Amino acid sequence: MAESNYLVTGAAGFIGSHLVEALLARGGRVVGLDNLDDFYAPAIKRRNVESAIASDRFRMVEGDIRDTALVEDILRSGRIGTVFHLAARAGVRPSVENPFLYQSVNVEGTLSVLEAMRKAEVKRLLFASSSSVYGDSSNPPFRETDMVDSPISPYAATKKAGEMLCHAYHHLHGMDMAILRFFTAYGPRQRPEMAIHKFTRIIADGGEIPMFGDGSTARDYTYIEDIIQGMLSIESNLHGYHILNLGESDTTTLSEMIGMIGAALGREPRIRRLPAQQGDATITRADITAARALGYRPSTPIAEGIRKFVAWYHAQQVEAN
Repeated sequence: MAESNYLVTGAAGFIGSHLVEALLARGGRVVGLDNLDDFYAPAIKRRNVESAIASDRFRMVEGDIRDTALVEDILRSGRIGTVFHLAARAGVRPSVENPFLYQSVNVEGTLSVLEAMRKAEVKRLLFASSSSVYGDSSNPPFRETDMVDSPISPYAATKKAGEMLCHAYHHLHGMDMAILRFFTAYGPRQRPEMAIHKFTRIIADGGEIPMFGDGSTARDYTYIEDIIQGMLSIESNLHGYHILNLGESDTTTLSEMIGMIGAALGREPRIRRLPAQQGDATITRADITAARALGYRPSTPIAEGIRKFVAWYHAQQVEAN
């Protein structure tokens, strides 16, 4: 395969670090941009990119996507052909507490990346959006043609705004773009505050799971290897403007997910029931017809993915001790 040059924003994060490794594995040259913020421990993020840094085809830049001049310099000096824009302030619940920060990073930051691309004449972008843009829809599976004008959290609103900015730049400047709506990605390196990672840690330590609501909320959990396979395939076939769901097209309730983690750990989960949280959707499920047309082939059932995650978690604990 011919060598290609990529910029990955949010490169030290969960999805970003896996993507960097996959791009390097297929022969690309990659610049990673990450500000290593303290949403969770920067040491974890540095560890995420340790193997990539060993490659002479990877360069890590510590900086902020809101610094348009920096992003433009990276695009020009790295002769970047494609941008994967994954950097964002993540999390539905924290966005309710700090909406201004989410607006700044997720909206102004995305505009900064787009402006830098325009100035550097880079024409290809894959933008990490979220299933949260569908709001509290009661009509799954969610289709890319569904109306998404009723977000129920500031985080979701910022992702919708990012999508709209991307469309404007596609229309004005002829950029090829894929808007990728991720459905609850999980797997090795998942952020420590996300449910599967957090619940694994609590059950392993013998604690009580804080379960918000009655356990009937359901998610379309998507294993990281499937997410990465989809991103690479879509990038290889990218022409024009697309909005694409990346999910498994299946649903698992919160109670079922907790039970699967307990089974993988060989422990009975202890539950502490709490009121439902503002901003949480009742159900998510992806229609992935459009992504399949561009080569997306998810293949990891949730029970198998949780077993793989628990095996990785155990390995991390052994390494730490």
